[in-house]
Amino acid sequence: MRCPSCGYLESKVVDSRPSDDGTSIRRRRECLQCQRRFTTYERLGDNPLVVVKVDGSSEAYDRSKLFRGLLIACAKRPISKEQVDALIDSIETELRNTSRSEIKSKELGDMALKRLAKLDDVAYVRFASVYKDFQNIEEFAEALEELR
Repeated sequence: MRCPSCGYLESKVVDSRPSDDGTSIRRRRECLQCQRRFTTYERLGDNPLVVVKVDGSSEAYDRSKLFRGLLIACAKRPISKEQVDALIDSIETELRNTSRSEIKSKELGDMALKRLAKLDDVAYVRFASVYKDFQNIEEFAEALEELR
């Protein structure tokens, strides 16, 4: 593991424990050169998921891309990063349980919207406005009606 401070390749594990959600292992490491400590997380490797976009192209699923989109939607709302992580974890768990290797971007967005609706109405509308690409006020009003 490369040290984020000095770039040295060797470190020792000082502490290891399961993460709060139980889906990864948190390791505290110490660089053998500069003695700085840093944290790494290990997740179970599995078959990569491919996201098929609306235009037919595909790309590897990127958790951080979904995380960024959800964080933007949740900005200035009473939603923690841990709640967003939990939301994404539940999506990934559902996808793993179905043993799918591909998912359409629309399905992935719908899964996120469904969970956001339970979490926060404003975040739901923000995410929906970008995800569904509203073109006029009527489409926006329809999304608001779906929340009722």
